[in-house]
Amino acid sequence: MADAGGAGRVGPAGPTSPRVLLALITGQLGLHAAMAGLRLAAPLQALREGYSAWAVGLLLALFAAAPVLLALASGRLADRLGYHRPVYLAAALAACGMGLAVLSSQLTGGWHFGLLCVAATLAGSGANMGMLTTQRTAGLTARDGTERVRIFSWLAIAPSLANVLGPVAVGFMIDGQGFTAAYVLLLALPLATVLSARQVPRLPPPAPAPTPAGRSSWDLLQAPGMKRLLVVNWLLSMCWDVHSFAVPILGHERGFSASTIGLVLGSFTLSVTGVRLLVPLVAGHLRDTWVLRGAMLGTACVFADYPFAATPLLMALCAGLLGITLGAVQPVVMNTLHHLTPDQRHGEALAFRSMAINASSTVMPLVFGASGAVVGAAVLFWAVGGAVGAGAWLAGRFTPAPG
Repeated sequence: MADAGGAGRVGPAGPTSPRVLLALITGQLGLHAAMAGLRLAAPLQALREGYSAWAVGLLLALFAAAPVLLALASGRLADRLGYHRPVYLAAALAACGMGLAVLSSQLTGGWHFGLLCVAATLAGSGANMGMLTTQRTAGLTARDGTERVRIFSWLAIAPSLANVLGPVAVGFMIDGQGFTAAYVLLLALPLATVLSARQVPRLPPPAPAPTPAGRSSWDLLQAPGMKRLLVVNWLLSMCWDVHSFAVPILGHERGFSASTIGLVLGSFTLSVTGVRLLVPLVAGHLRDTWVLRGAMLGTACVFADYPFAATPLLMALCAGLLGITLGAVQPVVMNTLHHLTPDQRHGEALAFRSMAINASSTVMPLVFGASGAVVGAAVLFWAVGGAVGAGAWLAGRFTPAPG
């Protein structure tokens, strides 16, 4: 059937078929695994070379800095061109980033840290562009809210698996072969995205949507519930940020190996994957407000206990519990976001969500790096946990659009 604005809402031969849905998942997996692996390897390389926690915070912030500026352009590009060309561009950006990381591992002096910074920027940009394009394509295939939650749950498995495969594989590669070999491994991952894109049908280009005089992308923020949804999503996103920032630092302080730290991070995303496999089975029984409020309160409880986990096993247990509380959030948020916006502007709406998340991921690691050097990682866990727990009232007041 026809999509609003002329882009296809794809029928049975389109992205809803298992083959094409698998291709979308594989495409996102390749880009996100490359970024996730680099997010572990680059900070560890910087720490081993004597850089401070603030420098690590800067490095992690760069993974999200460029996506903040490019999100709206990426969303409009997906609305205008569909899936293939934006995804090929995303894979090229990620591959260039990994190539610079390989080069950084061969240099000495200040150059190598600068190259890592550029690599982080390119990898983050590529992963974000690919994510927006894939989410838009998948979201337009659903017939109703329940089916959309199921589709986004399956699609959300890609970053979950990527955050297991990337850090774990890179951790073992660093311990066994060094940083250069780890970066070469990551360089091969965007190729999976390019190959899988061939299984996604090419849709006719959309007809230009009518544009009322004076309308801009920012008008989407006036949609009922949009601002509240973005705030809730930002609070939950901040929890991912502090976890990815603090765990490598806690592990480094306690003398854990790179592979051990990778396994702790992997246990979090493995738990997220398990929850997202369960969500499609119970999607018809979920209420958005219950899921969001439960996730926020549960996350606050886990963060209160995390600093007391002194062994790898206890840290992995906390990471697994955190994956349960946060794992079901994205499909619910994405479903509500699609209810609030017209089909021909889904790319723009997804871009606003991406901008909020990546703005947090840009600023918060710098804040974490500066404050973590003063108060320690434990206080970061408690402060962010308190904020997300206090913000649960917003999720309670949030009224999702009818599906």
